[in-house]
Amino acid sequence: MFAEGIDGFKGGLSAENYLSITKTSRATATRDLADLVQKGALVKTGELRHTRYWLKRTNSS
Repeated sequence: MFAEGIDGFKGGLSAENYLSITKTSRATATRDLADLVQKGALVKTGELRHTRYWLKRTNSS
C-alpha cells in the first residue's frame, strides 16, 4: 500500500485484499488492520462488507 502511495488501491484496501496479500488468517487480518487504524497509519471507512482502509493523509507544512 505504501509503495502504491495515497492513490493506490483504488476504492481502498478491503479485508479480503489484505487476506490475499498477506496469506494470513481472517482473525489475524482483522487484528492487523485494527492495530494499523489504532496506530494512525490507516483510516477506516464504512462497515461490514463495505469497510475500506486508506493510508492516513497528513498535512505537511
